[in-house]
Amino acid sequence: MFKKILVPTDGSAVGIKAAAMAAEIAQGSGGQVVGVYVIDPFPYIGIGDASAVGLQSYLNDAKRVAGAALAVVAEACRARGVPFAGDTIERNMVWEGILETAQAEGCDLVVMGSHGRQGVKALILGSVAQKVLTHAKQPVLIVKE
Repeated sequence: MFKKILVPTDGSAVGIKAAAMAAEIAQGSGGQVVGVYVIDPFPYIGIGDASAVGLQSYLNDAKRVAGAALAVVAEACRARGVPFAGDTIERNMVWEGILETAQAEGCDLVVMGSHGRQGVKALILGSVAQKVLTHAKQPVLIVKE
C-alpha cells in the first residue's frame, strides 16, 4: 500500500519506535523508507572569528547527532530487508523541513514520534508532530511511547 515512507527522526526513544514501525510497514508493503534529520540553524549570530568557530562546532555536533539518529533508522530497515535512504537538512522550522522532504521525495506516508526532545518548548510553541499533522498532504502516522 505505502511505497515510500518518510521517517523524520531526532534520535529520541519515540523516534526510534517510529522507525521500527515504518520499517515494518515498508516490509509488509514492499516499500522503502526515507529518513530525515532536520538541523535547527545556528542559534547565535556573532561578530568576528568566534562566530565562525562556534558555527562550525555547532554544525559538527549537529551532524554527529543526526548521523547517529539516522543510523538507528537505517538499522531498523536493514534488519527487515527494507531499502533505506537518509539525509540531514537544515531549516528554520523543523516541520517545514519534514514536509519539504516528504514532497521532494514523493513520500506517501509520514511516520513520526508524537514528541521528541523539545519538552516544554514544544508545549509553548506547538509540537513538530502537530504542525506536520496540520499541514501534511499525505497521511501521517503518529507513534506514541
